[in-house]
This record gives sequence, C-alpha cells and structure tokens, in this order.
Amino acid sequence: MVEGGARSAFFSLPIPDKLSDDLNNGSESSVGINRRSFVGGASVLAGFAGTKAAFAQKKYSDGVTDTEIKLGHTGPYSGPASAYGTIGKGIEAYWKMVNDQGGINGRKINFITYDDGFSPPKTVEMVRKLVENDKVFATFQTLGTACNTAIHKFMNQKKVPQLFVSTGASKWGNPKQYPWTIGWQPDYITESAIYAKHILDQHKGEKIGILWLNDDSGKDYVSGFMKGLGKENEKLVVSNVSYEVTDPTVESQIIQLKSSGATVFFCHATPKHASQAIRKAADIGWKPSFYLVNVSISVDSVLKPAGLENCQGIITAAYYKDPTDAQWAKSPDFVQWKAFMDKYMPAANQGDAFYTYAYAVAATMQEVLKRCGNELTRENLMKQVASMKDVEIPLLLPGIKLNTSATDFYPIQSMQLQRFEGDTWKLFGNVITSEAG
Repeated sequence: MVEGGARSAFFSLPIPDKLSDDLNNGSESSVGINRRSFVGGASVLAGFAGTKAAFAQKKYSDGVTDTEIKLGHTGPYSGPASAYGTIGKGIEAYWKMVNDQGGINGRKINFITYDDGFSPPKTVEMVRKLVENDKVFATFQTLGTACNTAIHKFMNQKKVPQLFVSTGASKWGNPKQYPWTIGWQPDYITESAIYAKHILDQHKGEKIGILWLNDDSGKDYVSGFMKGLGKENEKLVVSNVSYEVTDPTVESQIIQLKSSGATVFFCHATPKHASQAIRKAADIGWKPSFYLVNVSISVDSVLKPAGLENCQGIITAAYYKDPTDAQWAKSPDFVQWKAFMDKYMPAANQGDAFYTYAYAVAATMQEVLKRCGNELTRENLMKQVASMKDVEIPLLLPGIKLNTSATDFYPIQSMQLQRFEGDTWKLFGNVITSEAG
C-alpha cells in the first residue's frame, strides 16, 4: 500500500546526544525520564476537541507533582504469554526518551511496571500495589483480557483511570458502566467479523475450523466471527475447538481440526500457541486457508519460530505498521521509530511488531497527558481521553485515526487486511471502518 496524501502529524524527533542508562530487564522497574518535543503536530493538537488545558492553575490527583507523573503497568515478562513482555519494555524505553527530551509539560514520567505472568490473581496483587502503595496517577496498557477483567471493577470503584488496556475485548467500550476504563486497539468482535466476511467472499461454501483461547477474548472472537458469517452460514463451521493458556501445546486441537475436513482455519491464539498451530498444521500436511488474529502476527516472535515457509498466504488484519514491511522505510514516523530503537533499545529485535505497537500506544498516552496541562486530575485525564477527534498517531496505518467521545470508548475502529508473502506482510484492499462491538 502507498501512503498517498497522508501527511505527518508530528514534528521531527530530536535524539539526545547521550544514550540513556540501559533498560532494567527485571520483572519490576521504576523509570524516571525526560522530554523535548515529539508527537504533537498541528493535526494531533487539533484532534482533541474542546480540551482547553488549564495551564495557569495547578490541580493534581495522587501520583502527580510539579516534577513527576506516576504511571503504573502490568504485563507478562514471564509465563505462557511472555512474548507480550516486549510491549512493556518498549513502553519503558519510550518514557526514557520522553524524559530525556524534557518530560511532559516539565514533568518526568515515573513508569512503574510489574510482572504478572499473565496470571489474573497476580495482576490483582500488583495493581493493588500500584494504586494503594505506589499511588500512581493512572494505570496504562495493563495487558490481557482475563487480567484486566480481574481489576477493572476495582479500578472503577477507586476512580483510578485504567487507560488504553492491552486487549481488544468489547467490554472495554462501556463508559456508562465503567467510566474509568478504556481500550485502544480495535475490538475483537469487529476484527473477527472482518475475517468472516472475507471468507464468505473468497471461500464461499467451504468448511471452517476455529481454534480459540478459552477466555473472554476468545469468546469475543468467536462471537464476532459467527456474527460476520450470519445465521445462514453458521453450519459452515464444522469444528470449534478451544484451549487453555496454560496448555503446553495445541497439537491435539490442530489434529482434531484437520480431521473435521475444514479447508478454512480461523486461529485465535497467543503468540506461543499461534506459532505451534502453524507448525503443527504444516507437519501433518493440513493446508487450509489460514486466518490469524492480529494479536499474534509478529514476524519475529510468532512466524519465524513457526517457519516462514509454513506461513505463506496467512491472512490477518492490521492497524499499525509492520517493521518488516519495506514500504515504510522512508516514512517520517518509521524513520523516527528506527532512530528511537537504535538509541534506546540497540539490542532489541527490530523485526518484532510489538515494539511498533508499544511506540504508538505510548505516543497516544503522551498526547493525552500533554493536553491535561497543569490540571492533572484524574477527572480531567478522563475528559481528555474521551474527547479525541481524528487524532493521528505515529505508526498507525495511513487513514487510521483515533476518535472517542463520552459515549464512545473505542479509539480505533479501522483495520486493513494483509497477507504474508515471502518474509513480510503485504497489505491489500482498503481500510475497513466499522462501529465497534
């Protein structure tokens, strides 16, 4: 896909002369950091409708001082979903860059991140610590549907913002019931309906097999997929098999799916299990038309371990730029991302798409905080979060913008299909926009 007339929504990134301290690779870290100016060109600033920040009078909630903003995070740096730990590390590095550039309105970000191992009870323990002991201003990008489900009632009871959660479950778009919780990525129901409609168009009448993770995210994916098929086509699904995140492998499920006679495969799995599913299908000679969910499409974390020769033709949907796609090499946002990676994460694998995801979502959080000005109350933070209008963020695909309102807590509602060819993803078709959930 060609960028066409899409214009950059951010200033050029000034890279500090001196490299920051190496990232803390442990399961728990606290980062204090510094910023000049990065994201926030005219179109981004204009995108926050009716959000006049009160710079004159300072108002603070817990976690904010004249010099610091505390943000909390949990993620799986260990355990069955540890591939997602890259996201937390990428966000941590982003705040180092921001702090080196002067912070946000003169305040450094103190990013406190804990390892929850993708275990909901551990998430509860860590988030209570963040809120009650660390006194964070907000949590940001807590990862996993089950993990966020375990904490979102607590966060709303405490009236602490639970922002841009790293899960596309449809429940995060319910401001009436949970006004302190919001997602970021496209919701799973919308995403899976896109796959179903493409299957009906390209593989009409073919038998379909489904593999899904047995949690709320998997239930959303299956629900959206069946909705996309429509009642009259539900009979095409001849095998519908689940697995648990703690299962060592999904090999038996893949054998079962092949035995069903399915020639189309819709796969919802975390990175480790998605990689296993691809390899096992190849090992047993099952070659269905393969649709893989967006949360497990990293070339380096998922596809390479499965064998790139086994991944040819897999279809997924995307909303941010893949670092292995050469068409982005000269786009300003990608050039800035690469400079960031070279400076702040020199040992990291730049083929891992979770780093581009981390950069984009952190840029979103940066802009929201910047728009708060000196009125850094939790109420004003949610006001800024709920008033985004056509906001452009670095590394999102051209044509994809963020929009929210007091009644719409689904920031991104657009995706574009892509197919794996050779050693990278190739976009095709148009950007598809639909109402979430």
